[in-house]
Amino acid sequence: MRLAFSTLGIPSVPVPEAVRLAADSGFEGLELRAHPEEPVHPGLTLAERVDVVEEFKAAGVEVLSVAGYAKVAAPGDDDAVLTDVQQLLELARDLGASFVRVFPGGDGAARDESDATAARRLAALAPLAADLGVRLLLETHDSHSTGEDAARVLAAVGHASAGALWDVMHTWRAGEDPGTSHRLLAPFLGYVQVKDIASADDTTPLPPGEGVLPLSEVVKLLTHAGDAKDPIGAVGTGGTTAAGARSDPSRGWLCWEYEKRWYPQVPELPALLPAVRDHLRGLMAEE
Repeated sequence: MRLAFSTLGIPSVPVPEAVRLAADSGFEGLELRAHPEEPVHPGLTLAERVDVVEEFKAAGVEVLSVAGYAKVAAPGDDDAVLTDVQQLLELARDLGASFVRVFPGGDGAARDESDATAARRLAALAPLAADLGVRLLLETHDSHSTGEDAARVLAAVGHASAGALWDVMHTWRAGEDPGTSHRLLAPFLGYVQVKDIASADDTTPLPPGEGVLPLSEVVKLLTHAGDAKDPIGAVGTGGTTAAGARSDPSRGWLCWEYEKRWYPQVPELPALLPAVRDHLRGLMAEE
């Protein structure tokens, strides 16, 4: 499996610095937080997008994903949500990213209603994603925190370009064991976000191996799945890398998410990255 980390852990750091940090620390990709307060967002001009691509190409680092904040299960009119996601998909296409992340955001609505809303919007967007060579991923988060929740929606969509981003913290905090999450999400899985936290009630980011998340079990499930005929990440990864070569679909991704943006008091991520890399590689090497 390949390793990436999210720029949520290095808020507002310029693209050249972020790319060098990834390359120097042994990470093959970056998940780009797409927000107006960050260097990469849908408001970039074409020239600015080309500059981002050139930075990644020069460093040999891949743009794994454009991590947006659209909420596909949120109540309200579809048009604004569809427009937001379309802009994220076009940004991902221009940057050579394989994935776009969206949230559910259906809190407060009845389950059937939020499922139907998310499925309708994802079904409308999936053909566009396919045309752009990008895969649209629903993260296990907020109203749809479990693998069961995400799989229920994605089964209703029924399109290979609509998949799942497994955020291990959220499925675990919701009480779903990793084996169940993996079994339900495997047919849809794009990539996996991992991190470490102190407890279900205290989600303050911790260095790898110092928390309670069952990362060893998760990585073992993913590694063994990679030995199967249809390895995790093989379905619909699509997209081309920033260097212009199609992403290798036979190797999945682990993405370290360190929520420095929301917890400014925690240690800086750059100093932790070698330990993150070594910890994840060690988990992958376990029998």
